[in-house]
Amino acid sequence: MYRPQIKVLDCTIRDGGLINDHQFEDKFVHAIFKALSDAGVDIIELGYKASDKILSPDKFGKWKFCKESHIKKILEGIETKAEFSAMLDIGRIKNDEIPKKKDSVIDIMRVACYIKDVDKAIELVKHVADKGYKTTVNIMAVSTALQPDIEEGLAQLAEAPLNAVYVVDSFGSLFSEQVHFLVNLYKKYLHPKGIEVGYHGHNNQQLGFGNTIEAIRKGANYVDATIYGIGRAAGNCPLELLLAFLKNPKFNLEPILEVIEKEFLPLRKKIEWGYILPYMITGILNQHPRAAMALRQTKDKNKVADFYRKLTAEEEDA
Repeated sequence: MYRPQIKVLDCTIRDGGLINDHQFEDKFVHAIFKALSDAGVDIIELGYKASDKILSPDKFGKWKFCKESHIKKILEGIETKAEFSAMLDIGRIKNDEIPKKKDSVIDIMRVACYIKDVDKAIELVKHVADKGYKTTVNIMAVSTALQPDIEEGLAQLAEAPLNAVYVVDSFGSLFSEQVHFLVNLYKKYLHPKGIEVGYHGHNNQQLGFGNTIEAIRKGANYVDATIYGIGRAAGNCPLELLLAFLKNPKFNLEPILEVIEKEFLPLRKKIEWGYILPYMITGILNQHPRAAMALRQTKDKNKVADFYRKLTAEEEDA
């Protein structure tokens, strides 16, 4: 699959940091950014842009906040053609804490919201666009949203100053037919306004990569991935698989394989992510993985039949 307009965004530090509250060592982050730059990835997500007056710096590492001084220090000595992005959660940063683009390393601000909060997302998008940033919106947990609500939200987003709007399979519950439907639906509202469609998939049912391919086939030109699939719970579409699939000569797979060997294989022995049965169960039930994540911290972490019975019983009682 070769389509030159496809942009690959790596969110290793941002999504991977959800496992350990973004407590990554600078050496690890530097190695990742260098590998991504050498690999030719289009966009590198640095982490979140959040307020340390709202979220505690004692709990979260520096990539939960993405202060300009930290970013510049990490990027010392790295030559890159990539753009940099950060994610904004509604209500976790104050407008006056976001610098103007001319004073920031960040190029793209990605606003995350649920469909019910599209109006708040648009307000934040307009604010950061006025400051000079490119903008996207990630519609979280779209698998739980009703079609009329999605269409109403897309109609509003189509009038906002956006570069892309993402289909986000937060729970890893979508199948290819649903991906096809959603990408086509997004295109119907967004493409006439010159706004691209993006896709961000999780791997609860081993479909993070497969569904990303299906989104690309239907016209999604912004796609997210992480190195070695690192991410909350079951993780994300693996970057190495995606780069190999795209067949774009600007991408170089070797630096990604090297950083997996040197940094991620040792990390995988300390931190758990990937296809694990409790995460599969929350995926097939279209539920947030928080219950599975909690189970994995207990002595009963492998009692998956009991876990399944408990969740299905709760659904029947709901």
